[in-house]
Amino acid sequence: MFSNNTAIWGSTKLKQHYDVVIIGAGVHGLATAYYLAKIGITNVAVFDKGYVGGGGSARSTAIIRANYLTAEAIPFFRESLYLYEELSKEFRFNILFNQMGRLDLGHSESDIYNLNLRAEFNQALGVDSRIIMPEEIKKIEPQLDLRKGKHHPVLAALYHSPAGTVRHDAVVWGYARAASKLGVEIFPFTEVKGFTKSTSIIKGVETDKGVVFADTVVNATAAWSSDVMSLINMSLPIITYPLQAMVTEPLKPILTATISSPKLHAYAYQTDRGEIVMGGPVDPYPSYSQKSTLYMLEELATFVLELLPCLKDVNVLRQWTGLCDMTPDYAPIMGFVDGAKGLVLNCGWGTWGFKAAPISGKMIANLIHSNKTPDLIKPFNLSRFKLGKLVNEKASATAAALH
Repeated sequence: MFSNNTAIWGSTKLKQHYDVVIIGAGVHGLATAYYLAKIGITNVAVFDKGYVGGGGSARSTAIIRANYLTAEAIPFFRESLYLYEELSKEFRFNILFNQMGRLDLGHSESDIYNLNLRAEFNQALGVDSRIIMPEEIKKIEPQLDLRKGKHHPVLAALYHSPAGTVRHDAVVWGYARAASKLGVEIFPFTEVKGFTKSTSIIKGVETDKGVVFADTVVNATAAWSSDVMSLINMSLPIITYPLQAMVTEPLKPILTATISSPKLHAYAYQTDRGEIVMGGPVDPYPSYSQKSTLYMLEELATFVLELLPCLKDVNVLRQWTGLCDMTPDYAPIMGFVDGAKGLVLNCGWGTWGFKAAPISGKMIANLIHSNKTPDLIKPFNLSRFKLGKLVNEKASATAAALH
């Protein structure tokens, strides 16, 4: 048992100055802290107004993949997938990474055209991804309804064998523990209420426990990124939408891969505990509400049952809602901020944040250490929205139903 005076995450007393302050103790903030410490920057504080990993990271379905569409995103997510493959060894802590593979289903000629495009881009950029036909789909996932003549028949699929799922809280706690061991100080239940600055230079943050000065401040607050930026009267091209998911009672093993239908905006997979996790599109309206709704459950269940009618008598145990920080081009925002020297962004992840956490943390750490933007994340800078250099990843998003 911990005594009342024991600090799980290091010091309970704020220093007056840190080299880096990170706002947000979710998977991105903690990954950034860990990789900073690995390259020798250990005078780092991570603040969160709630508990460690209690925001968006606590509500992720944690699917890991790299079969994206654009030349900017594919190498980025490919490197993140590689890092995930080694995390359990690196942490000496099992993150339960199950590389079960992924099937993105095609129901029409236009679907197949888009999947072929993704397959060719993936293969050209070193990602294992290929088109397979119903005969092979049946071998991989026998429970899929492959009958012809349906309203949405399965004509082909994009098979991405390295894809899988992780235990979301294991990844968060793994990063937190590893960063803390290297000297990073983590302060849950410490809210950032403002910034200290001189003209256009960020000097630190004002918390509910006092003022802290820092050479660099990282905004890694996901759905609340715009709120944090409003503290210095700056705006971001981010709108927050709810995203709902649900899970069934535990079953015997029936699914072997992650199944996704971009047309139906639904996906499903089976956890190591036997539960079927199901997710769908983001809600059709911006909101910070984390309440689940019956109509979304019914709509999602309808779509999943069209793919997996074997689940028709299975009970849903729980439903939950996360928040997604969506950008106009469905791609993240990473890097320095013009007009706010000393501030770095790691946000705008939408529905893809967990997949990217290892590589985004590593790249932001390299950026801070070198004071230069790594080539891998240059396309994701904030200035692209002014310059019209958008990264269009909407076409590879299962959750892109209404946006």
